[in-house]
Amino acid sequence: MDRRSMLKNAGIAGVLAAAAAPAVHAQPALRWRIASSFPKSLDTIYGAADVFAQSVKAQTGGKFEISVHQAGELMPAFNVVDGVQNGSVEAAHTAPYYFFGKNEVFAIGGAIPFGMNSRQLTSWMVDGNGGKLMQEFYAKYNIVPLPCGNTGAQMGGWFRKEVKSTEDIKGLKFRVGGFAGKVIERMGGVPQNIPAGEIYQSLEKGTIDAAEWIGPYDDLKLGLNKVAPFYYYPGWWEGSLNLSLYINDKAFNSLSNEYKAIVRAAAMEAHVTCQARYDSRNPGALKQLVAAKAKVLPFPQQVLEASFKSAMDLYADLDNSNPDWKKIYADYRNFQRDQVLWFRFAEGRFDNFMSTQKL
Repeated sequence: MDRRSMLKNAGIAGVLAAAAAPAVHAQPALRWRIASSFPKSLDTIYGAADVFAQSVKAQTGGKFEISVHQAGELMPAFNVVDGVQNGSVEAAHTAPYYFFGKNEVFAIGGAIPFGMNSRQLTSWMVDGNGGKLMQEFYAKYNIVPLPCGNTGAQMGGWFRKEVKSTEDIKGLKFRVGGFAGKVIERMGGVPQNIPAGEIYQSLEKGTIDAAEWIGPYDDLKLGLNKVAPFYYYPGWWEGSLNLSLYINDKAFNSLSNEYKAIVRAAAMEAHVTCQARYDSRNPGALKQLVAAKAKVLPFPQQVLEASFKSAMDLYADLDNSNPDWKKIYADYRNFQRDQVLWFRFAEGRFDNFMSTQKL
């Protein structure tokens, strides 16, 4: 066979091989860091960032590696937005309402008192206008936001003394996450924004009178039942908490389309996994807390109604003072109104019935 014939046959074989093989695009090796607002010991909430990082690595064949750093390792828990905004780190994993001091709209991206439950909030973010509205808002901070976990409905926290009426809220030094403190303040309480790792010591020393974190699984790990016996429900300030992956916009926009798609898919995997872990692990943890003599009590109706009124008054004030809030909250509340109606007929009625049955 002459040289020309060999080249011709090789060329045909190459074309056939290329047609049969899947298209694989060479991607650069990348290394990112995520600054978490949570301690590594809380494997559910901190673990969502780990799930994300591991998924990205697996989907890119190890070419895109992301290290996750617990609160305080790269920067304090409540400084991660600044770190992403100025490019000190490529990403952060956090609870958006920690940063309501920058703008109250941050809280809408995480949890607001008497807000949506986890399914409703995810629906607003994914299929409603929530994702688009929040992306437009975060662009002002050089941030690309992605949902990256949800805790589901939370408990109302641990109290050193019983809560029998709204009078017991007055003067109460209460560790409560972010934006809810504005409502507690209106009710006469004294909100405290304290990272998870400092809650136990603050309760033990009497620096605070009460504290909420998330729910049974994490609360058991933190040992909060050992320093405050009364465990109230529900956490009306967090019908769910949407956790966010904040990515520096320059870092995100520098990614190829393939890597962007992988990052989005991995964040959604972490979003679902995080809530699945909470839903799976909270029931057993609650049993352990009850066995350890925790006194599980509902908030009195009077307290819930007063809290609701204070929250609605706060939102009305923000409509008048914060144009960003007014625009996004209006869409949020309209969406929630329809969701509550739907859940009333289907999920709510079903869940209430099942809770009275012996399984």
